[in-house]
Amino acid sequence: MSLKDKINQDLKEAMKAGDKIRLQTIRSIRALILEFEKSGANREMTEEDEIKLLTSAAKKRKESIEQYTKGGREELALKEAEELKIIETYLPKQLSEQEVEEFVKNLAAEIKAESKKDFGRLMGASVKALKGKADGNVIRGIVEKILS
Repeated sequence: MSLKDKINQDLKEAMKAGDKIRLQTIRSIRALILEFEKSGANREMTEEDEIKLLTSAAKKRKESIEQYTKGGREELALKEAEELKIIETYLPKQLSEQEVEEFVKNLAAEIKAESKKDFGRLMGASVKALKGKADGNVIRGIVEKILS
């Protein structure tokens, strides 16, 4: 089932249940999908496009939570956190730090990345391989740790 079909199905369920936050969040994801379709890309949305769209939405929520918390607006931060949880249900399962570290170590051995000079190569390959499965900041920290 494509993301679009799942979103439309979940939208109906949220309407029937009267879950306002879930409904609002699903509508925002649906709007992003429609925006992609009308962007003139002239192609079907791939799984990679779906992950990119969802991670972007999740990242915006995380940044909002941080800003609201700094500004002392806890009620808005909680709302954003609820939306983030809903968005994360559509993303692939996130890997643990240990799993990411193990993957990056294997990748470093495979591409022979041994020093800080190889940071760009290892970071690029790691982000590409783990897209949607791990946070970029976590990957960066692990790559730095391995190359130091």
